[in-house]
Amino acid sequence: MEAQTWPGTGRVVRVPMYGMTVRELEGVSSGAGFVESLAEGALDSLEPPRSTPDLPAYLEMALRGGFPEAALRLRGHERTVWLDGYLDQILTRDAIGANGRDPARLRRYFEALALNSAGLAEDKTLYDAVGIDRRTALAYERLLVNLMMLELVPAWLTNRLSRLVKAPKRYLTDPSLVGSALRLDVRTAMRDGDLFGRLLDTFVASQLRPEAALSTRRFRLHHLRERNGRHEIDVIAELGAHEVVAIEVKATAAPSADDARHLAWLRDKLGDRFVGGAVLHVGSRRFSLGPKLFALPICTLWGRR
Repeated sequence: MEAQTWPGTGRVVRVPMYGMTVRELEGVSSGAGFVESLAEGALDSLEPPRSTPDLPAYLEMALRGGFPEAALRLRGHERTVWLDGYLDQILTRDAIGANGRDPARLRRYFEALALNSAGLAEDKTLYDAVGIDRRTALAYERLLVNLMMLELVPAWLTNRLSRLVKAPKRYLTDPSLVGSALRLDVRTAMRDGDLFGRLLDTFVASQLRPEAALSTRRFRLHHLRERNGRHEIDVIAELGAHEVVAIEVKATAAPSADDARHLAWLRDKLGDRFVGGAVLHVGSRRFSLGPKLFALPICTLWGRR
């Protein structure tokens, strides 16, 4: 006899669970979210905390991650051991089950994803680097998405722009998983500009993802890249009525108008649909970069509002 099931349709609300944000970890009082505030276009509503971190401090936050046990109760080597054990449990036991997956190959694939988190690496580049075929790589990717260790952020498409890349952008869901998979600490991350840039981008995404799930504006997160690579924007938040907020993440303490050139291009293309853009940086100052464009410290994500 087949087991009876109850779908819960119309009776259950699904609430996605993500890692803790810095706003939660720091006990910042509730208020309007970052994207909603940016959409209002008022610089005064985007206030960072009284103390702004520097680049090493941001990397420390990223490597701390949002797992409650590790982030709230553990420090230093104890936290590293916890994160390594968590990742090992997922990749060598929970993910294997009765399907006969090779844990060594799955780990290598996860490490390749960690190296390319917040990137648009070609599928073939990833599975060739690991030594697996396309079918196996797709199965691994679906598995990691189902385990909520990998997030596929869809490309943003609009009839106002042509020749946009349609492939999703891959993020590890928690930046601490990047650190654990690649055996990173702040010192080793600082040695590689590309790597700490990806770590910062993954960290910012981990702060925005829960906000999108709870926002009254019900915005959705995307990325944008032209096929020729001339224009690329890290995060596109599409709100109701097709309004757009765009965000770039830069590992600089002093962003210039050139750092906002892709945002300015999109603003000019979209007109009134573009309601706000920000270059998030590792400095302490906030200032205008042109109409509807701001340079803001990354910590504005959990600042006072």
